[in-house]
Amino acid sequence: MQEATRLSAGYMTWYRFSRNPAAVIGALIVLSVIVMAVFAPLIARFPEHVGAVVDFRNRHMPPDADNWFGTDKAGRDIFSRTVFGFRVSLLLVIGVLGVAVPIGSALGMIAGYAGGLTERLLTGFTDIMLAIPPLVMALAIGNVLEPNLVNAMLAITLLWWTWHARLVYRVTKSIAAEDYIEAARLAGASHLHILAKEILPNCISVISVKTTLDAAFVILFGATLSFLGLGVKPPTPDLGSMVADGRQFLPEKWWEVLAPGFAIFYATLGFNLLGDGLRDMFDVEA
Repeated sequence: MQEATRLSAGYMTWYRFSRNPAAVIGALIVLSVIVMAVFAPLIARFPEHVGAVVDFRNRHMPPDADNWFGTDKAGRDIFSRTVFGFRVSLLLVIGVLGVAVPIGSALGMIAGYAGGLTERLLTGFTDIMLAIPPLVMALAIGNVLEPNLVNAMLAITLLWWTWHARLVYRVTKSIAAEDYIEAARLAGASHLHILAKEILPNCISVISVKTTLDAAFVILFGATLSFLGLGVKPPTPDLGSMVADGRQFLPEKWWEVLAPGFAIFYATLGFNLLGDGLRDMFDVEA
């Protein structure tokens, strides 16, 4: 009976998602970005152009049958570099959110459940970190450390956990006041059991929505750092650095900015639409 109830609830949840055209489009966009990132060597027409390759005879070539998005200042195929740029963006998303989400969620649950001095200390520390502008922190770290993918992840992660901590704290605070939490305490359940088995499952939907929406912001933030020269080092293709390299040749060589710029828009649009769809599906606020 319980299994049938769970299946019915799962079907209704999926039905709400599938009936949302924007959510389905977002899911397809995200799936296409993942496919391009994973299979980039197979999709790219000139995968060797990802490295330190120059072909000055074909530099600044407009889009044609061979180079669908044209070539850049070094004669490299922009389409191939854009496809590999998706890989860098997704690695940044996985690295940042893979660290920030667990840390922020754990601190938020502990603060919301423990109360007292622990709550005041954790929320106070979180508020202090929230007061620091993320871009300023990222620029400071980027100027101190060598610009590369790992340091870009570090720069973003140092403050990104705070948003998840605040969100999960609010949800946990509400859940901790429920009667079934008190019943679990009276039944002798440990604090760890209550956090892992009673509170965390009720936070998963909110965390999932927030994480999906944050993926779009991480891509934009990472592109901003690369645009400013504090992200991935050349010749590794990064969408933000590709835009920065192409802007000096505007408006004549418009394709050098259009392709990577649209790629950033495409990826962030997909994650935003998917996040909105998940929010409607779970009927939560994030």
